[in-house]
Amino acid sequence: MLLQTKYFGQVECPEEHLLHFERGLFGFEEEKEFCLLPFQGSEGSLLCFQSASTPHLAFVAMNPFSLKPDYAPLLTAEELRSLDAARSEELCFYALCVVRSPVEESTVNLRCPIAVNDRTGRAMQVILETGDYHMRHLLSEFGKGGVPC
Repeated sequence: MLLQTKYFGQVECPEEHLLHFERGLFGFEEEKEFCLLPFQGSEGSLLCFQSASTPHLAFVAMNPFSLKPDYAPLLTAEELRSLDAARSEELCFYALCVVRSPVEESTVNLRCPIAVNDRTGRAMQVILETGDYHMRHLLSEFGKGGVPC
């Protein structure tokens, strides 16, 4: 399927690569399908969730493990069932970013990651119950190990 995107122009996203969000994303519940696209030169740690139906709707995301290697999101039994997974470790996780200038003032949401079952294409945004993660971690918290948004 050809997609018109916010950041990449027109791109091909095969149907089997689409991610399916049964409930959409928080605040965008009507958006059910996204294509995950990597930003060039980011080595897969900086990505874009591009809406399949709304060209101007895209979210910048990061691999949270590239910032915080000990990141350990745990989903509830109900969330795991929805994603057709037995354990959180079977899933891929992405943290949404708010990009600011200067880059050090950009934030990463580790509390509400997007969980993806890469076998089935099912995805959902979750709210982690642990108090260890917040919605607005400054990128500068992660030092030089972090890849900027």
